[in-house]
Parts: sequence; structure tokens; C-alpha cells
Amino acid sequence: MENFDNSLKAWIDNEKAAIEFVNVIGKLWFEKSIELILLRSQLIDRGAAKILNKHIRAETILKKPIRIQNSLMLAKAILSEDIAPARIDIGRLNAEWVEEMKNYGSVNEFVLDKLKEFVNAPPRSTRSQDVVLYGFGRIGRLLARELITIAGQGNQLRLRAIVTRSNSPADIRKRISLFRKDSVHGNFNGVANEDIENNCFVINGHIIHMIAASDPAEIDYTQYGIKDALLIDNTGVWRDREGLSKHLKAKGIAKVLLTAPGKGDIANIVYGVNQQILNLNEETIFSAASCTTNAIVPGLKVIQDNIGIVKGHIETIHSYTNDQNLLDNYHKKSRRGRSAPLNMVITETGAGSAAAKAIPKLKGKLTSNAVRVPTPDVSLAILTLEVEKETTVEEVNDLFLQASLKGKLIEQIRFSNSTEFVSSDGIGDSCACIFDQPATKVSPDGKTVIVYLWYDNEFGYVSQCVRLAKHIGQVKSYRYY
Repeated sequence: MENFDNSLKAWIDNEKAAIEFVNVIGKLWFEKSIELILLRSQLIDRGAAKILNKHIRAETILKKPIRIQNSLMLAKAILSEDIAPARIDIGRLNAEWVEEMKNYGSVNEFVLDKLKEFVNAPPRSTRSQDVVLYGFGRIGRLLARELITIAGQGNQLRLRAIVTRSNSPADIRKRISLFRKDSVHGNFNGVANEDIENNCFVINGHIIHMIAASDPAEIDYTQYGIKDALLIDNTGVWRDREGLSKHLKAKGIAKVLLTAPGKGDIANIVYGVNQQILNLNEETIFSAASCTTNAIVPGLKVIQDNIGIVKGHIETIHSYTNDQNLLDNYHKKSRRGRSAPLNMVITETGAGSAAAKAIPKLKGKLTSNAVRVPTPDVSLAILTLEVEKETTVEEVNDLFLQASLKGKLIEQIRFSNSTEFVSSDGIGDSCACIFDQPATKVSPDGKTVIVYLWYDNEFGYVSQCVRLAKHIGQVKSYRYY
């Protein structure tokens, strides 16, 4: 009985600390534009129990105590100091405090030392970027959710308008309903209403104009107070420079981001890997590549940079999409006419060649294929790679662990050591891919590596698009990961 009572008391103490932590997270975000995350997991709009679970998971990855009480203490110290807008990994700070607390006289002294580049510093960016969504399907609605969630004081990306083919009162009501409730991603965690009289959505205080158009070049966005906007085209109708340039003829649009692989001379960007090739002052059209390309390129980069790739094959086990039929019916592409919920369907993917565009050293080394399967979201990329140097399972797993904790790919790679992970566990994960550590295989001669990368082909991809949008808009805050 005593053990039961002690365990329950410890849990209650932790949950009370987590509830207080939630309050401090909100103050930091809305009063100082400081976003706290935990090993790249979002903490804003998360409940106490979920935050406690994230702390437990962080302990298993970092293999050291990550206590909620320490996170609360560190967050309070950050709130009390003059620190510029930033995105701060409280998990990293927590782990460093456990190791280094004896070197500091107080937690505030520790925080000021670790975040010294942000203390009394001007904001990294002083501008905000208007955003227009062109299209409001699966990706468009998730983009809208994420843009609203991360809006804070509205001093980075600001969603101002959504363009669809029609905006009758019935259309607006249907679209806001689809925004509020999603069969895969759940209900929107906020307040979203329609303003029929003014053809608007009002979401968490954001007035978002609903614009109907068939010709993108004819829209005058400036009449809605929108200027120099970044337009995110998630329709996939236009994928080359000529087609996407139609958006630039509209008043109020300065740049265009395509949420699909671009054709011709449009650079396909996997944020975290090759965004540095962009000339943001001259280029006006960008592509965020595909969800699969964003999932595999970070993993390929880890292997290429550390072991070297001779050649390989990428097989994608991909959830079905709206491009397929619910029941057997005519489809212009092979096999896709067969019922998506009832069949595994072999189809093509350009992920292999697209990966080589992001990592030029892989040109001509990769083949790829895809199998669409009867799940609505979260896919799996299997990378079978012949490598230049002999390696082991332990070395490969450690390479991905380190890449997920430090370096340039920490927003892209999540490390999972769970032996029970299945596809639905990846729903809502913001990383481009989730490395499945227990599934790693290496051939007896050490020259063939097989790694498994899960990815939420909807939300994980949307998160990558938002990161790229911040980069294009040059509105990124300081980072402490």
C-alpha cells in the first residue's frame, strides 16, 4: 500500500509541475515569441499528460534523467531573462543542466551562459511574411492548421488568404468543417468559424480571406491588404516555371512555393539538406519536392557522409492518396484504378532521381519503386544500400542517433528505439522521417545496409514545407537545439 501511495503522489507532483510548465510555455510563446520544444516535439497546445510522456521518451533516447521539474525551473529562468525570440530545445537544456549544474551558482546563471548569443540581442528577423494558400485539400488544410498553431504574435508567417475554385456560403461552411475535423489528424485544437458575410474564416483570431478564382494571374490580393506574399501552391496543377509564374502576375504575390516536385529548372529543396543552394534575393519560384523525397534524403545523407553509397534501391510502402479510387474505376495510370482500401498497388515514384538532385553524389546510383497500401496516412521507406566502407548495425544506429540529436538534420530525423512502433504511431510527427532502430540490418560482410524510415506523408511533409517557407521568407528566429 505504501508503494502505491508513493507512486501516485509522485505522479501527481509531476502532473502539477507539467500543468505549471504548460502555463510558462504559453507565456514564453505569446509574450516573448520564444518557442520551447522537446527533442523537436512541439509543446505548444499540448496537455500535461502528453508533455510528461515526451519527457519519459526523451529519457529513453538520451539515457539520462529528463525531469519535468527541471524543465519547469529552466523555463521560468528563460521567462525571467531578456532573451530574443528563439526556438529552444528544453530537452537539450535539461540534459545539460543535469550534467553541468555543479559548475553554476544558479539556474539563471546556467541559462544566461547557454543562451548567451540570444541575451539582450535584437530579433534575428524583424519582418513578417504574408502567406496565401492556393488550394485547400489534404496538404492545404494541414498547412493552415500548422500556420495558425505557430503564428504566436503574428511576427513570422501570417496566413492571410486561401484560394479555391468557389466560395459560395455552402462551400465556405463545408471547408471550415473539413478544417475543424479530420479523420486522420483529429480535431483542430482551437476555435474556427466562418464569416459568410465577409467571405472569411476566423481561426484563433486570424481573419483569413476565402478567394474564389480559376485564373491565378487575375487575382488582386492587395485589395485584401496582402502584399509581397509567399503563395504556397498545393494543387499540383502547375509544376513548371511557366505555369507557376502565373501566380507572380497577380498583384500582391512576390514568391511561390510548390508542395510537389518541380519540373525543369526549378530546384527541389529538402529543408535541412540543400536549402543553402537557393539565392533568396533573386529566385522567386521554389519547390519543396515530395513527401517521400523529404523522408529519404536525410537518411541517405547520413549514410553518404559517413560510410559512402555505391548504389542502392528505395522501396516505399506508401499510404493511399486521393489520386486513387475508393472502388475499381477507370484511372489513366496503371493499377491505380483498383480500389485503394482493398489492394496493395505497385506504382512508380521519382524519389530516387529526386534524391540525387538534392545530393548530387548519388546521381545514377539509386533505383526506386512504390507500393500503395490500404492505410490512410504514414508511409515507410526501405533503403537497401551497398556502402563503400564496411559497417555494423551498431555503427549505423549510432550514426542516426547522433544525427537526430545534433547537427543540421535534427529537425528532419526522429530516432525511435521502440520494438513496438507501427505506422499509426507516426501520425502527427513533425520530422521528415522516423528512423526505426530495431529494424536496421547489415549484411554479414558489412557492405549492405538496410534502414527503415517511417514518415507521416501528410503532416511530416507539411512541417518541412513550413520550415522552407520560413527560410524563403527570411523570418526564422534563433535556434538552440
